[in-house]
Amino acid sequence: MTRPSSAPEQHMPTPPATAPQASASASASASASASASASARPLLEVRDVRKIYHLPRGQTLKAVDGISLSVMPGEVLGLVGESGCGKSTLGRCLLRLTDVSSGQILFEGQEITHLNERTMRPLRQRMQMVFQDSYASLNPRRRIGDLIAEPLRVHPGPDGRKRSRASIMARLHELMDLVSLPATALDRYAHEFSGGQRQRINIARALALSPRLVVADEPVSALDVSVQAQIVNLFADLQDRLGLTYVFVAHDLAVVRQISTRVAVMYLGAVVELGETDAVLHHPAHPYSAALTAAVPRTVVGAVRAAPLGGDIPSPVARPAGCRFHTRCPFVQNRCRMEEPALHTVRPGHSVACHFPLSGG
Repeated sequence: MTRPSSAPEQHMPTPPATAPQASASASASASASASASASARPLLEVRDVRKIYHLPRGQTLKAVDGISLSVMPGEVLGLVGESGCGKSTLGRCLLRLTDVSSGQILFEGQEITHLNERTMRPLRQRMQMVFQDSYASLNPRRRIGDLIAEPLRVHPGPDGRKRSRASIMARLHELMDLVSLPATALDRYAHEFSGGQRQRINIARALALSPRLVVADEPVSALDVSVQAQIVNLFADLQDRLGLTYVFVAHDLAVVRQISTRVAVMYLGAVVELGETDAVLHHPAHPYSAALTAAVPRTVVGAVRAAPLGGDIPSPVARPAGCRFHTRCPFVQNRCRMEEPALHTVRPGHSVACHFPLSGG
């Protein structure tokens, strides 16, 4: 289906013509990993998950509003959207750091939605998180070595026994090497490092127990652009070396496109587009996705840029009726104001929640 003919032609978003060489390489590597695991069962499944906060005066905030998706072993799923869209809340729900209001979350085929903390504890070795604020994530009164070693002391080793001091120290040196920091960093404190170095330390701590799944919640948004690229490259290198599976949360497609196999675009608590990274980046089917791709720096001189997205994201407490994006959509029709679109397939592996998908999709 094409966009409505009544929409102004000048607002039709033009996707980027090419992607940087590094991005293409990362995408190819991620696609290969996805193909290799195509016959495997999902490592992570999310089924109609909702997270609702009850506010004073009877108001409710639907931070996560009926999301269903799956993540295959070795895949990198990018969660992208503006601030307040619910992507970080979803990331926390995936690891049971935040309990869901309804729906199901399955990890390695086991439903974990309502497991108590005692039952969840062994599973936490296989799922870890890297947080956005690299400094707040580290106790300033403790040495880096103690912070990274803490999960190794709390959880037993592969043989079910408490780890020895020597094995912990050996693992710390391995982790420092993995994140390209000197072993001397283990005796220092968080304030003695740069933002990028602190994030490397957080990554090392997340990898201490050799997890299968890592949720990275805006891990580079607080860093300088040059440092962002280094940390994203580190994530990609670790994925290749260790066979990790990522859910990579970001608000910038320029970051997500460097590492992700697939992208889930979120808006007001829901996924409005889901597909392979190249498909969403170059042929967005949802007007919101197209607006996000328009913000990605172009590599072609003279490329036509789409008009910037107007208006502010509505309050999730008072979400618009019908399509949740219709108040900002340049192609809005009467149906959009009355009927909420369901996520449906526009091509194999590419879904969109839009009554009038863009012709590129």
